[in-house]
Amino acid sequence: MTTHITLYDTTLRDGQQTQGVDFSAEDKTRIALALDALGIDYIEGGWPGANPTDSEFFDNAPSLKSATFTAFGMTKRAGRSAANDEVLAGVANANTPAICLVGKTHDFHVTTALGIDLPANLENITQSITHLRGLSREVLFDAEHFFDGFKSNPEYALKCCLEAYHAGARWVVLCDTNGGALPDDIKAGVRAIIKAGVPGDHIGIHTHNDTEHAAANTLAAIDAGARQIQGTLNGLGERCGNANLVTLIPTLLLKEPYASRYDIGVTKAHLSGLTKLSRMLDDILNRVPNPSAAYVGASAFTHKAGLHASAILKDPTTYEHIPPETVGNARLVPMSNQAGQSNLRARLKDAGLIVAKGDPALLEILNRVKAREDKGYAYDSAQASFELLAREVLGQMPRFFEVKRYRVTVERRKNKADKSVTLSEAVVAVKVGGVKKLSVSDSLDEHGKDSGPVNALAKALAKDLGPYQAIIDDMRLVDFKVRITNGGTEAVTRVLIDSEDSAGQRWSTVGVSANIVDASFQALLDAIRWKLIRDGATDV
Repeated sequence: MTTHITLYDTTLRDGQQTQGVDFSAEDKTRIALALDALGIDYIEGGWPGANPTDSEFFDNAPSLKSATFTAFGMTKRAGRSAANDEVLAGVANANTPAICLVGKTHDFHVTTALGIDLPANLENITQSITHLRGLSREVLFDAEHFFDGFKSNPEYALKCCLEAYHAGARWVVLCDTNGGALPDDIKAGVRAIIKAGVPGDHIGIHTHNDTEHAAANTLAAIDAGARQIQGTLNGLGERCGNANLVTLIPTLLLKEPYASRYDIGVTKAHLSGLTKLSRMLDDILNRVPNPSAAYVGASAFTHKAGLHASAILKDPTTYEHIPPETVGNARLVPMSNQAGQSNLRARLKDAGLIVAKGDPALLEILNRVKAREDKGYAYDSAQASFELLAREVLGQMPRFFEVKRYRVTVERRKNKADKSVTLSEAVVAVKVGGVKKLSVSDSLDEHGKDSGPVNALAKALAKDLGPYQAIIDDMRLVDFKVRITNGGTEAVTRVLIDSEDSAGQRWSTVGVSANIVDASFQALLDAIRWKLIRDGATDV
């Protein structure tokens, strides 16, 4: 028999408190449906009425198949009844099956932040929960600042939680609001509340990552008896973020002692979509995924050292704690000027290029990589460009099309409103299947703003590639990085471009030149050619 651990996601509220994050109602709906499909038990939508976006979202609440849709609010204010508190009424009127109410449990915050006495705060907690239970709502009590309060005045912090539980709260969620607690603090607090009379299957944990212990603190709470965990996708959240469900979910499913003791709503079949879900959120936020993220990062299963790559070829478990495909990720053996033949053959095999051990072409590829990296290229960060280089040496590089010339202009001028604006225009001449084509494009986005010369080049190049057009239309640039590899008047620029297609496939290419536009164009050409190869295009 296993015990169920309840998963509670607060990406749409706590996650939205991240600096620079601003979800639209459509974004929230998309995320909520993805979380529901993953198998999350509770999805917290935000605070109804707190802002126009949340109001719109709750007015058009998504239809969830299994998750319990939850609204967030606060306990009633002192000096009024729960039935006559308009803030509490606003949350109740969202008509969600469950409501999470935040209340103070740290005496310092009660007397300083709220400016009321301790008994009045207890009254706010009990009357608010009793009122919502009378409306047939499931109630969660969010015990704010619990662990700081437990250190300051343990009797009062525990009393707040007990009063909430006896008033009818289904879950009492212990919050490390400031993120300063460590695992032993968490265990002590959870064990104390269980001893005081709140059963573990009614206790949740909500941690923040200000000491990089949010995931560890969450596991410590489970070890101490808590049976609900709260967190966000990719660890979004105020300041340093919240406990990362993208880390915790595979840990609970795959790592002992959790895997054999507990079950969660996420199945191993669902787990294979975790990397795609993580990247979907980054895509919504227009952020570059963290390559070092546990389980789902691009570097999580990357093996650069030659000895590691050699061992991986014999048995992946030598340097991998789980098979990468378990979470929808992939193994990567990158190329660099530190590479040996083990790395090289492994990387070529991944690209579908089988080269016999000892083949002279291997040494030629290695020499070419080292020579080009000496000029500023970086193939450990641009695997797609490396594959194209290898194909050139092996004589397996289709030509597809030939760029005859290109030109880019950038103009700064006054518009009709007498404001200075810039406009980039690009002309690209290509030869496809013996037919010459000339494409012209500007860099204006859908709002009429200039997106720069590289954007104009990309649009012009992808405008008319004949039989390859459908494949090219299925790719987009998602990141653009520029680095100056040396100083002085002869500085060399390296450009790395990350591209993605509708299937979620992502690849990186590199270009190097003294001219930033030319370096960008090299990386752009590589991105297109790699996509054509991967999608099975042939020469015309």
